[in-house]
Amino acid sequence: MIREDRFLISRKPFAIDLATVTGTQHERGDLIAFSGSANALWFRRQSGVTRACLGSLKLWSHYLPEPLDLDDPRAILSADLDGRYGGDCEGRWDGERYWGAQEPDVQEQHLAILRLMLAKYPALPPGYDGWWTFQGGTR
Repeated sequence: MIREDRFLISRKPFAIDLATVTGTQHERGDLIAFSGSANALWFRRQSGVTRACLGSLKLWSHYLPEPLDLDDPRAILSADLDGRYGGDCEGRWDGERYWGAQEPDVQEQHLAILRLMLAKYPALPPGYDGWWTFQGGTR
């Protein structure tokens, strides 16, 4: 992943809770395979409507040249990880409609974060590190 200081929604960036970055790795011939996850927040636009999203992000690669420092979340995120599937959305808010959890307590927790995100778009949400993208380009 690449960490960018500038937010560009077209690069599909994620804000990541560094405390939740976890993973395991094992040898795969001469290479290292890594599989992990992190809690993340992100914005996406569809049909001209900006949506605030929260959920988990799968982090993985089957072809790393050397082991990752599993105690350093930024080192993990900076590796050449595959992000073709994006985040697994657990809650989404577009300013009018919520999609996500059915439990009222979880909905309230989600909306507390998502409403603030959308109101302060495109600011980086407090407590999250970003913006991280799987798309190549300039750092």
